[in-house]
Amino acid sequence: MSILKRFKDIMASNINALLDKAENPEKMIDQYMRNLNSDLGKVKAETASVMAERQRAKRALNECKADIEKLQIYAIKAVEAGNDEDAKKFLERKASLTAKQMELQEAYSLADANAERMKEMHNKLVSDIRELEARRSMIKGKMRVAKTQERLNKISSSITGTNDSMSAFAQMEEKVNKALDEANAMAELNSNPKDDLEDLMTKYESHHSIDDELAALKMQIKTDE
Repeated sequence: MSILKRFKDIMASNINALLDKAENPEKMIDQYMRNLNSDLGKVKAETASVMAERQRAKRALNECKADIEKLQIYAIKAVEAGNDEDAKKFLERKASLTAKQMELQEAYSLADANAERMKEMHNKLVSDIRELEARRSMIKGKMRVAKTQERLNKISSSITGTNDSMSAFAQMEEKVNKALDEANAMAELNSNPKDDLEDLMTKYESHHSIDDELAALKMQIKTDE
């Protein structure tokens, strides 16, 4: 990718828009800073070269202008001295240099425009890098807070699930207790009513039996005697 193509991309880039679209701004900003620093190194070298070319073109133009002024002065002196032939030679050389001056002026204008474009790109890169450095720590801080909040949300969700399980168990226990109470009530209804008279008869029948046995025992003892 040529430096001029990168110039268009860099000047058209919008850091905030890129970060807003990024799924992972933390990684995006790190990668973008690596790209910018790489571009900045290339732009610095290219800018220095272009600015040097502008200085060289300016120096050549100034030297040409100085030579033209000098030839003009010599032509005047030759005329004043009555040496028209010498004056013509100076003027011919001046005309040649004047044509060259136009070429040098065009070359200098182009070099000056290139230098300004490179300086503009350099300044844009420096500004982007400073802005990213300022935002990187802020974004990473926000990412740490977001991750902490995510963990808290998961823990909170787990606790909510436990509460739901406890509630389900309580409902099941309540159903079981209800079924047991109903079964006990049904058993009580199905049982025969207690007959107290039968119990009393059983009591006396038992006493008679013992008395009879006691009398038989006494009779046996007397018989043995």
